[in-house]
Amino acid sequence: MPMRWYVVHTYSGHENKVRENIQKMINASSIRDHFGQIVVPTEEVAEMKKGKKTITTKKFFPSYIMIEMNMSDEAFHLVTDLPGVTGFVGTSSGPQPLTKPEVERILGRMDKEKQTIIPEIPFTLGEHIRIKDGPFSDFTGVIDEINAERGKLRVLVSIFGRETPVELDFLQVENI
Repeated sequence: MPMRWYVVHTYSGHENKVRENIQKMINASSIRDHFGQIVVPTEEVAEMKKGKKTITTKKFFPSYIMIEMNMSDEAFHLVTDLPGVTGFVGTSSGPQPLTKPEVERILGRMDKEKQTIIPEIPFTLGEHIRIKDGPFSDFTGVIDEINAERGKLRVLVSIFGRETPVELDFLQVENI
């Protein structure tokens, strides 16, 4: 019977440690021929920081690892009895193997040379800006917080002599 790919759920941030522990247990067991590859799905992402391109490795399925194996009671318990493992992904009847297209798509994503570029943030904390869109149009303020993932800024705007925090999109403001 050919090996199938299964997904194992782990505690967040413990994916690499669980992978190492599974590998150690497999090497010490009598059923090592029931196991193939163990993969933490990651990809290389290019980010622009301070005008420089840096490449970081990011998990695209946090808290999950993939394991190629022949499922048996002994193999199931070898994996699920390890610290940091919460169980296999599946139905109430048991772990469900991934389909061949799912495996190809995930492994293909890991092998891709194409990298996602996260654009440089055109603003800095404490910078004075002008609001060019929305209800506070033409007001000026100071950047108090930057949320790059959401493309949002928290700007302190002086309204009636009081600093009021306002959340705005990057596109709603401009440098002074």
